[in-house]
Amino acid sequence: MIAPRLYVQLDGGRRVYHPGERLSGSYWLESSTQLEPTAVEVSILWHTFGKGDEDLAVHYFDRRTLAPHELPSLLEHPQRFASVLPPSPLSYEGVIVKIRWCVRVRVFFRKGKDLMAECAFQLGDVPAARAVLPAERD
Repeated sequence: MIAPRLYVQLDGGRRVYHPGERLSGSYWLESSTQLEPTAVEVSILWHTFGKGDEDLAVHYFDRRTLAPHELPSLLEHPQRFASVLPPSPLSYEGVIVKIRWCVRVRVFFRKGKDLMAECAFQLGDVPAARAVLPAERD
């Protein structure tokens, strides 16, 4: 059996969006017909990482439970998603903490396993922070 592959793509190949803009795209599953997907979740979320606790918040969430007759559609045709982006938090590449946005798609299978794919994007146009060197503090 060939391992399934899950793809996520943003429309127009864009990676930078501004608050209030509409983000849209598609996802599709390449797989053998032996798999039995039972549900698909699409999330647009942000998460932090770096020093300290990591935070995560979901802006958009859609879960579809799949009936057996919907499997050919998931395998043969890209599925669509879209959402208007919120005013914050903006993407940020800080020295201590970073805020990253992504679209995450998860497909759940009858045998209890799941498959996940992400597509990162940037919300806003905040310049990356840089560390201040000791010589620059004086």
